[in-house]
Amino acid sequence: MNPLALIGHTFLEFLQATGRLGYFTARATSHCFRRPFYFRQIGKQLLDIGYFSLPVVGLTALFTGMVLALQSHSGFSRFDAESAIPTVVVLSITRELGPVMAGLMVAGRIGAAIAAELGTMRVTEQIDALTTLSTNPYKYLIVPRLIAGTLVLPLLVLVADIIGVFGGFLVCVARLHFNAANYISQSWQYLEHRDVTSGLWKAAAFGFIIALMGCYNGFNSKGGAQGVGTATTNAVVTASILILVSNYLLTGILFAGK
Repeated sequence: MNPLALIGHTFLEFLQATGRLGYFTARATSHCFRRPFYFRQIGKQLLDIGYFSLPVVGLTALFTGMVLALQSHSGFSRFDAESAIPTVVVLSITRELGPVMAGLMVAGRIGAAIAAELGTMRVTEQIDALTTLSTNPYKYLIVPRLIAGTLVLPLLVLVADIIGVFGGFLVCVARLHFNAANYISQSWQYLEHRDVTSGLWKAAAFGFIIALMGCYNGFNSKGGAQGVGTATTNAVVTASILILVSNYLLTGILFAGK
């Protein structure tokens, strides 16, 4: 194929995929504000996305905070700036590492699960059966996951922030022989309300992205078991990439001029 034709074909496919995703997003989001609401499904998704993700998110945050404290000490000790470690740990966790690491962990766990579940329902024609029974699949399958993902991920990130900062505290006090009272005092001294809330806003956006990518890829899967596997892979990859891209954009917006 002519190289220019290949480039044009790829670009047109990209525009088609972007248009399909935009239409899906607009339609799914609009249903979030219209009745009926399936509160039992929303509650089930809150439990699946939130409660059952706590172990992996908490463990990731704990060791992230511990490693961050060790690496900060290794670098700052060269400049006799060990006193800045508590500030670096608490700001890094609340602003960036807490939301991003929690988002990536949930994307790997929940994004794949949503895509696999909806993909299986699609290839076995269960979604078509819902339509036949006069049940809107967007309202019953997609809206509960979008609402749950958007609401519960900030709570997960708040827990991850606490655990991550505690991990840094453990390393600094138990291994690096910091004074516990001084560590806590310095952490509070430089932590601002904006540092925590910015991470929670990011988490809400990440939760929406994870649920959206899982629903989109699963809902539009085709080709039997192989198609479900492809949809699952695409859901995790696209959600992870969009989390990193949106994290950069949100950081530029939330901390503009600061």
